[in-house]
Order: sequence, then structure tokens, then C-alpha cells
Amino acid sequence: MSSAHSEQPRTGLETLPGDLIMWVLIVSELLVFGAGLLAFMAMRLTDPVGFAEAQDQLFRTGAALNTLVLLTSGYLAAKALHWRRAGIGLRPQLALIAAALLGVLFLWIKGVEYAHKAAQGITFETHPFFMFYYGLTGFHAAHVVVGVVLLLLVAWRDDPDNIEAAAAFWHMVDLVWVLLFPIVYLLG
Repeated sequence: MSSAHSEQPRTGLETLPGDLIMWVLIVSELLVFGAGLLAFMAMRLTDPVGFAEAQDQLFRTGAALNTLVLLTSGYLAAKALHWRRAGIGLRPQLALIAAALLGVLFLWIKGVEYAHKAAQGITFETHPFFMFYYGLTGFHAAHVVVGVVLLLLVAWRDDPDNIEAAAAFWHMVDLVWVLLFPIVYLLG
């Protein structure tokens, strides 16, 4: 039997979809966010009343809406990959553009929230809660900006591998928000 006809079983890193470098980036970003969330939760233990009072000043409805926006956007990114692999016309590009536009909507809602906090005079220095709030949500917003750019780039160059890498990054952005939302906005 020749080696051309025998397939070795795929194991370990070979079974990951997409590019290894993207997975290294995603895992490293998840570790950074995880460390930030752990520090936030540890700091909350030192002043639970102050953190609860500060948390009550957040725009929870906007954050819940942003959760729906990002999850819908992630769904569209996944559908774009599915439609591209199935060879379905312009649907992949339109889905990627719609996903990116939803990312922009997320940023707009977050910007309204930040502007409202600024109008109230709430800054990083107001309370340790807000240092973490601005730091974690701002770092996440920076990732949303990167994700929007990636989605638009792959809409323009819609190779399945490119879509898969951008969608994986975008799902990481979704996952981080799904963790940030309850921990920062809801848990008391």
C-alpha cells in the first residue's frame, strides 16, 4: 500500500478548523480578558457595596441590546462561511457586511453609554468599579473595531479560509461579551 493512499489519523492541532496563528491569538486574548475579569471579581470582594452602587449606574438595557446585536452578528458571520462553502452567490458578502454593520451598531450603543457616563462625570477615577468597567469594555470595544475591519476585508476577499479566520475572531469577541455582560452589568 502506497503512502499516497494511506491517511494518518488527524490528532491534536491538526483537527482545529482554520489557521493555527488565529487560534493562538484567540486563546491569548481570552487569557487577557479572563485575567481582567478575575481581577475585577477579586476587587469586588473588597467593596461589594460600592461595586453594587456603581453597577446600578450602568445602562443595562443597552448592554442587553448589545448582547443581541453581537450574537446576531456572530450568526451572520457563521452563515457567511456556510453560504460561501455552498457557493451561494452574494449571500456571504452581504452577511459579512451586515455582521460588520451590527458591530458598528454595537459600538454606537457603547458610545452612547460612555457619553452618558461622561455627562454624569463618571470617570476611571470615580470608583474602582469604573476603572474595570472602562478598561474591560473599552478593550472589548477595541476588539470589536478590529473585528469589523476583518469582516469587511473578508467580505471583499471572500475566500473560505479568510471567512473562517475572521468568523473565529468574531466569535471570540462574542464570547468575551457574553462573559462581560453578566459579570460587569448583572452580578451583584
